[in-house]
Order: sequence, then structure tokens, then C-alpha cells
Amino acid sequence: MFFLAALIAASGALAQAAPASLSASVTAPPSATPAGTLKIGLIGPLTGPSSDFGLPMLNGVKLAIDEINSFGGYLGRPLELVIKDDQANPDLGLKLSQELVKEKVIATIGFCNTGVAMKSIEVFQANQVPLLVPCTTGTPVTTRFPPAQSYIFRNAPADAIQAPFMVEEIVARKLTKVAIFADNTGYGEAGLKDVQKALEKKNLKAVYVGRFDLGVQDVTEQLKEARNAGANVLFIYTIAPQNAVVANGRHALGWKVPQVGAWALSFPLFIGGSKDAAEGSLMALSFVAEPTNERRATFLSNYARKFNAASIPVPMAAAQAYDATYLLAHAVLSLPGDKLDGQHIKQALEQPKRAYYGVVTTYDNSFRDDREALSANMLVVGTVKNGKVTFAHPEDALRNNVVQRKRIADADRSTKAGGS
Repeated sequence: MFFLAALIAASGALAQAAPASLSASVTAPPSATPAGTLKIGLIGPLTGPSSDFGLPMLNGVKLAIDEINSFGGYLGRPLELVIKDDQANPDLGLKLSQELVKEKVIATIGFCNTGVAMKSIEVFQANQVPLLVPCTTGTPVTTRFPPAQSYIFRNAPADAIQAPFMVEEIVARKLTKVAIFADNTGYGEAGLKDVQKALEKKNLKAVYVGRFDLGVQDVTEQLKEARNAGANVLFIYTIAPQNAVVANGRHALGWKVPQVGAWALSFPLFIGGSKDAAEGSLMALSFVAEPTNERRATFLSNYARKFNAASIPVPMAAAQAYDATYLLAHAVLSLPGDKLDGQHIKQALEQPKRAYYGVVTTYDNSFRDDREALSANMLVVGTVKNGKVTFAHPEDALRNNVVQRKRIADADRSTKAGGS
């Protein structure tokens, strides 16, 4: 919000719409009218088993929208959220995505589940409606379309960097007999492939791979098979409730091996659902809810005040969604009124007029070469300690005081040192 007021000097009139041609097209890209609100879509799991990070995502966006509107929105026109609850259901997500395009949103922020996103992104691409993804981490989300043509932007750490990052961690701990547990969703499938690929680069292969459906309540037999295969670490790719099922099963067996994975191991439904079994779990994080600089301190205090919350259930979801909203706002506010169409917003995201000093990082030409705003050097290893998520390594806590900027093709943890 620090320099938002300066951007509100943008001026102009009606946008020129470009017709969509792909089969998933619902309508032509929206054009803005001279009066009224500017509609921005928000889609995610606001109810159901993934709401634990869908709601913080929504709150992060709401906080940013309120701040932007307090400065006058776009030339006095408020930004209006059009909110859709996909309930982590791919078919419902597709239907709601089509509705958002029909309601003429200028862009959309959202998706928390890879399977839901993958079924819906063609709608936004076909209709040239920019989609900013602050939560979904499945690698395929931003690789379906060539970067130069893609309207799909992400500022969450893709599993293509989370998986190698955590493989580096377990190898450093000399944990090389890996059992991978992954659910049968698009998220689990993509995460499994990313872990296997990262292990191959270390000349390693999983000693056991276990698959299961969402909603499973017992994986004891698979855990026994993994133990018999000699595994000394469990690498899990699933959502929080199923992470708890795996952790509780391992704990019940008295099998004291580390459980590692992506950011879902930081979710309250995992920690609360497994309690003692969650202790010591290790995960990749882009943001830890500690006021390590002025920008983060302001975000945390403003979130707590607006939502009367002592803590954020999933801080990464809220912080990344907040940043995504400002990235979009910066793009929109740099355009005159006759350029408020998808093509020009896309170009403004690709070629911003200035850096945005965000909560997670400083975004400076983040989408110039690809559609990923975050790189591996921004990640830290988190751990569950006394039921709370904190830094696993003291050096990460110190390094986190310095804002890390994006590095291209940086998936190796050895490149983490240094920032700007």
C-alpha cells in the first residue's frame, strides 16, 4: 500500500475487447465501463476439507482490496470481489469459472487445489482473463500453456521447487531411503512425480510408493509395507486431513521416522488432527508468520485487526493472496481506462512499471521469463514444534530477515544464501 496512491493517477476510457477463439471460450474478454465497480473474481474452497487454506486466501485478498479501495480504487471506482466457493470440487470449479467469465471480471485470483485448477484454467486462458494463483502449487498449473501466451500467473511456490528443496533437506540429514505417500488427486500425482524426479537427480529411488484416495482413514498396512522396505523417512503429498492420517498411523506403529513434505504439513487441520504425531514434521515454506521486516509486521497486524484473529491459520495462503491482489492492482492501475482488457492486464503483469515490495518477497519483473513469481531461494524449512510452525534451522530465521528476490532456474537449496 506504500506507493499505491501514486499509481491512482492512471487515466483513460473504454477497453477494447479481443474475441476468444478456443473451444473453452464462454464469452469475449470483459471490457470496463466508465462508471461502477471493477469486478475481480475470487475462487477457492471456502467450505469443505480444503477450507483451512481457502479462507485465509480469501481474507488476504479482502484485506488488500479494502486497502486499495481506501485509496480510491481505480480512478474512484471501487474494486469489487465476485466470490465463488469451489468446495475443492473440480466439476463445480469449472462451472464457477465459467460464471466468473460471464460476469465480466477483469481478472481472477484463486484456486487452492491442483485438480480443480487444472480443470478450470482453460476457461481463463480461452477468454483471455488473467488468473493469479496464490495457493495451488501443482507444477502442471503453469506449464499447460507456453509462457508467452499464458494468462495463468502464480505467486505460490510450485511443487517443482518445493519437492527438490525438501529432497535437499533429507539428503543433508542422510535420510536416503524414502517412502513416498501421495493421494490420487491431481495434486498428489504431480507431487509424486516431482519428488521422484528430484530423487533421480540425487541418484536415488524411493524404496516404497503408497497411493490412497482422499477421505481414507487408515493407511496402516501401507505404512507397514514402507517400514518393511527399510524406509527411514516419509515424504507425503496430500492435503492436511490425510497428512494427519499418515502421521497418526506412523505414531500408532511406534515408527519413529521423520515425516516431510510440502507446505500442507503446516496446516492446522494436520497439526490439530495429529497432535503429538505432527511434532518434528518438516515442510517447505515461503512465509513464516513472524514480523521480520516492516512490511510483514504491518501485514500481520492489519490482518489481526481486520479479522479479529490472534493468528492466521495458514499464513502462506493469506500472505501470497494479499501479494497477488497487489500485483494485479499494480497492473490495473498502470493502465488507462481504454486498456482494461485481459491482453493489456497480462502485458502489465509481464512488464510492470515498478517493483512491488510485497509481504513474501519483492516482485520485480517476476513474470518476465515464466509464470512463476517465486523461486527456491525464497523457501525456508519449517517444522512443527510444540504444536506451532517455526523455522527448522536458526540460519533460516536469520536469512529470513533479508528479502530474497527471484532467481531463474534456482531449484537447489545450495543457492539460498544472499538476498536483496
